[in-house]
Amino acid sequence: MKAIIFGINGQDGYYLNELLIKNKIQVFGVSRSTGNWTQGNVGDGKFVEDLIKNIQPTYIFHLAANSTTKHYALFENHETICTGTLNILEAVYKYSPKTKVFLSGSAMQFENKGLPIDEQTPWLASSPYSVARIQSVYAGRYYQKIGIAVYVGYFFNHDSPYRAERHINQKIVKAAKYITGRVSSEKLQLGNIDVQKEFNFAGDIVEAIWELVNQNAVYEAVIGSGKAYSIKDWVDYCFKKTNKNWEDYVEIKQHFVPEYKILVSNPKLIKSLGWQPKVNITQLADIMMDVG
Repeated sequence: MKAIIFGINGQDGYYLNELLIKNKIQVFGVSRSTGNWTQGNVGDGKFVEDLIKNIQPTYIFHLAANSTTKHYALFENHETICTGTLNILEAVYKYSPKTKVFLSGSAMQFENKGLPIDEQTPWLASSPYSVARIQSVYAGRYYQKIGIAVYVGYFFNHDSPYRAERHINQKIVKAAKYITGRVSSEKLQLGNIDVQKEFNFAGDIVEAIWELVNQNAVYEAVIGSGKAYSIKDWVDYCFKKTNKNWEDYVEIKQHFVPEYKILVSNPKLIKSLGWQPKVNITQLADIMMDVG
């Protein structure tokens, strides 16, 4: 069996590749950046068509995106998420109709009233990123109606040592390891650390993807632990691992307005398929803090 992973150089691509290899799947990775994989843009229809036509994969996983809700990424994420989804689905429809397609969705495309979010929670186009994700799912639903097996996993926050440093959890890990080891007045700038979210492990999340695409009863599922913790909990634990008091190294930004106060899933559906997260918040912090 063969699989194509678009966006393989991200943290999810890394763990998914390992999982697929373990399951004897031949992986073809695609990334816009250079590396050991095929360099290409999922927004390029001819490139995507030729790739799918030639490989005839059993699975396609569309993980490519710039994971930011910021306005500057409006057109980049429209091309990658929206156009990329259409390119994949149309090529599968024309040339490889037995291929199973997985589309990554996001917790950020749902209306968030502070309650656990599930598959029935209404969507809200609150950012360019959420707009792109919503459009992508509608495209997936259309192609599903005309015979393509399309799956969507709505990811809640998840991290790993392969998470980019611009993401808050990795930023805190790096600071706890490096700022505390220097004689310096440097401080880590943080916003509202009372915000609560999930602290999932990317390796667990890709196992949920694999569970989802290997059954045919559920096609869309929220993927998360259903357990929320504050950013302060994460900061405190990471700095304690260096035997330091975080308050000596962190400066809280005044008047910072977070995107939400709490963001948590109701993962009842994905758990009904047999998936359970294995790594909790402190184990995740240990994994990330012990690297490098």
